[in-house]
Amino acid sequence: MNKQEFLAALQAGLKGLPRGDIQHWVEFYREMVEDRMEDGMSEEEAVAALGPVRDLVAQILSETPLPRLVHEKVKPKRPMKAWEIILLVLGSPVWLPLACAAVLVLLAGYAVLWACIITLYAVDLTAALGGVAGLVGSLLLAPSGELAARVFLLGAGLACLGLAVLLFFVFNQISVWILRLSKKALLALKFRFVQKEAA
Repeated sequence: MNKQEFLAALQAGLKGLPRGDIQHWVEFYREMVEDRMEDGMSEEEAVAALGPVRDLVAQILSETPLPRLVHEKVKPKRPMKAWEIILLVLGSPVWLPLACAAVLVLLAGYAVLWACIITLYAVDLTAALGGVAGLVGSLLLAPSGELAARVFLLGAGLACLGLAVLLFFVFNQISVWILRLSKKALLALKFRFVQKEAA
């Protein structure tokens, strides 16, 4: 792929972004290709070194705020006619609650992801506090001479502390997975906006 084909593919992939952003990114990558060519690479090698166009588009979209994409999508391409404005006003009892509900569903989904992460660490903290309580309980029973109760509380406390350490590492991995999932979902939503605009 030569420079012009690469830049045309990049511009087509970014079609849903604001025009100024598209020009910025096309110029940015044009300069990168030209800099690599000045360093001795051929045009095809310089383009290939940047990676696939789809990966570059995904990286650019991940850095672009979602409100900017939404604003570009809903921005009217022409002035609205009087009958369109009247229909929007008359239809607002239907479309406005639906739009609000859609936004709230998206926010609720995002809140659920964070609630899952908070719940995981709350469970881990509970196990750690249970371990500390078991150790303290075994020390408090020392003067009374109840050896079986002391040994049980000491064992339970150590088991809870060990479980808390193990769960901490497991929950860290689950949290990273949840955050990656939310990032991929947001990127897929951004791709959806760009693809609808390009269609």
